[in-house]
Amino acid sequence: DFMQASWDIEEVQAKGIQHLASFVKDKSAFPCLLKCTEVITRAMETHIDSLELHVEGCTLLLEILSQALEQGVMMALDECVASCLLHTVRKHSENEEFLSSLCTLLMMVSASEVAAENLRKVGIIPDLLSILRRFLHNDKICFSCCAVLWSLAASENNGDQAVLESAVPVTSAVLQKHLQNGVVAESACSALWALSLQGCVTDSDCEPTAALLLDALRMNPERAVLVKNGCLALASLVRLSETAALAILLDSKGSGIELIKDEYHLHFDEPGVAEALCLLMNEMVQYDEIMLDMRSQKMEKLLSEIKLQFPFS
Repeated sequence: DFMQASWDIEEVQAKGIQHLASFVKDKSAFPCLLKCTEVITRAMETHIDSLELHVEGCTLLLEILSQALEQGVMMALDECVASCLLHTVRKHSENEEFLSSLCTLLMMVSASEVAAENLRKVGIIPDLLSILRRFLHNDKICFSCCAVLWSLAASENNGDQAVLESAVPVTSAVLQKHLQNGVVAESACSALWALSLQGCVTDSDCEPTAALLLDALRMNPERAVLVKNGCLALASLVRLSETAALAILLDSKGSGIELIKDEYHLHFDEPGVAEALCLLMNEMVQYDEIMLDMRSQKMEKLLSEIKLQFPFS
């Protein structure tokens, strides 16, 4: 009430946010803090020029959202909050340190389908791509932005085809830059999966994207989620174009089929990985020549192994 009575006085908003932050450690205050997110973002939007207030507001929102996620509470923030976050991103588009926290906040927010849809509606995707291009070296920003892209591209009500298509080369650049960073590579593979699922990868990009995904699998074989989402992305590419299937068979760094076999044997007890591999193989055998090649490499043996391992799936 104190903050709402004096929106235009920056000191009131700053003191209010600082006082709310003092309750973060008190578990019993959590339900009340959940109701304060709109007040915090309104304060940030009203005083758009105050970096200090934005930093404190963002830090508090991160604390509240972290607790919400820990307790399994999904916060469906509305379009006004999404719009405020977008304005904050634009205001501080050059501030790498603050953007790092802000992008983490966006990632947490986008875990809710409703909030992800609202971020998409206010048009945040071009801003995310701009941030990625500018801070391609920053692994924390790349991880968060790719995670947000994954959530937004996976949205059922997608009307941003042209914008999403422009996200493919940027996401590929992130994956190329951070191939050896398993956390970032996993996030980028997931984003590419969502983008390919929406049919955003052009025919000419199918082959290089498939080769890049194979590199990610080779560099991070132990990461089950990356292997699963990487294979799902490859399956979507193969569905779009035979050139992607040929890229898997004829990859210059070694047979993609052998890589698939190796990944399965490494994660033979992971049903998600096995299912993704089966989906990929199912897409590949839609092409006659590819199927003949897979037969010659004894893929039936691998399929039989999977069937024995998961007889009831």
